[in-house]
Amino acid sequence: MKRKSILFSLVVLLTGTTAIAQAKGEGTVLRADDYKPLVDYFNRMEDENIIQAIPNADSWEWMKANIPLFDCSQDNFREMYYYRWWSLRKHIKETPQGYGVTEFLVERSYSDKYNLIACAIGHHIYEMRWLHNQDYLEQYLTLWYTGNDGAPMEKLDKFSSWTSDAVYQAWMVTGHTDFLQFMYPMLVKDYHHWEEMKRTPDGLFWQRDVSDGMEESASGDRDHNIHNRRPTINSYMYGNARALSAMAGLFGDPSNEALFARKADTLQRRVQELLWNSEHQFFETMRPNGSSAGVREAIGFIPWYFNLPDNDRKYDPAWTQVEDTRGFNAPYGLTTCEMRSPLFRQRGCCHCEWDGAIWPFASAQTLTAMANFLNNYGGQTTASDTTYFMQMEKYVESQYRRGRPYIGEYLDEVTGYWLKGDQERSRYYNHSTFNDLMITGLMGLRPRADQVLEVNPLIPQDQWDWFCLDNVSYKGRLITIVWDKTGEKYGKGQGLSLWVDGNRVAHSPEIARLTADL
Repeated sequence: MKRKSILFSLVVLLTGTTAIAQAKGEGTVLRADDYKPLVDYFNRMEDENIIQAIPNADSWEWMKANIPLFDCSQDNFREMYYYRWWSLRKHIKETPQGYGVTEFLVERSYSDKYNLIACAIGHHIYEMRWLHNQDYLEQYLTLWYTGNDGAPMEKLDKFSSWTSDAVYQAWMVTGHTDFLQFMYPMLVKDYHHWEEMKRTPDGLFWQRDVSDGMEESASGDRDHNIHNRRPTINSYMYGNARALSAMAGLFGDPSNEALFARKADTLQRRVQELLWNSEHQFFETMRPNGSSAGVREAIGFIPWYFNLPDNDRKYDPAWTQVEDTRGFNAPYGLTTCEMRSPLFRQRGCCHCEWDGAIWPFASAQTLTAMANFLNNYGGQTTASDTTYFMQMEKYVESQYRRGRPYIGEYLDEVTGYWLKGDQERSRYYNHSTFNDLMITGLMGLRPRADQVLEVNPLIPQDQWDWFCLDNVSYKGRLITIVWDKTGEKYGKGQGLSLWVDGNRVAHSPEIARLTADL
């Protein structure tokens, strides 16, 4: 490993991450080596033309030491789970200042130092919080916020960001309070910087679609002088404010706790007042003149990613659009613009097309938001675990190209054709989550700030005969979730069971919400 900054070395000492004993890949139920043939296949199926910190030859040993194990009765879900960890590993790189995480493997002219791009930091954090060794994530964040001679990297503010929210969500999993405290003052400063740049007199934030990483969207504009109030940045800033208020409470900073709570409350009220289109029953972009853009886009689901909407049934109809084939429900997943709109795929054909084509970045946001809606909003009135599973299955099926696992930039909603699939830049595009959706959505491990372990799998009762998520590092404990319809697959009893450090702590004969004290 190359020389790290003095500041980062201090962080490592504070967090103690280098001293944490890593799991050896053996769970309560699953054996890691049973899944090595999948990784051998991934290694064989490609020409390894770009190598960063962890080459293919070391990929299995790295995965065995770092990832939760997963098994189920549907082969493509299992294959894609391990493929997405294998491909994410390719983006970890060594720098003179610690580990970084890339978005493209190839060099991009608009990236920051070390080929880093800020657009998907939130996705990277949500995904990587489940690694046993948190050095990779914590060094990456330290690099972004101190890598410019102790200051943030120059292009940290190039794209809208929900980093404060993601850092707090990662703390719920890791319990690394010292690292959270290290990040806290820098995140506070970052929030105020965004207020100076993008806050408008009406209390909302404005952004161009290109600076959301969503250029050529149906409602967007590249012009810096057109201040569209988009559901993206306003939801992100709400999530960031809520997270900073919680951090302030944790660290005995009552003035900031109250200040950021007020900021979040203001954003929540203004988003619901100004961005909710009651005619369309959807959160939509607002033009500078106060009118709605008048088109449903996947960004209208993002408020639920941060649990922004009030628990009011009037907002529920938005979720009917994930099943509507005139809305977002296409053969290969969730479109970025409703298909009934005359603007559908009319803005940005074949360059960066966020006016309808499917982007994993947006699919991951919508699926995270849907899991929050199903878990936190009192019932399944306009969506269900069947809806969630259907869209997750499409998400899995979309991530193949020429019969092999593949993750790229974006794809045709009807054919599944990867629109930049023949370009080297698109291969292994690290711009979305997958395994976080598997863990927190499908398997239902719901991170919390307290010491209650909560699991609520979003899997229809008769969908799978068996599944297991094992060797999950959560607040310093090892968690296992097992569903065995007959009890014969895993030999741990019939039904759904929850295990902590090898001890069963909760059980249900059916797939249901389980809780236990850690």
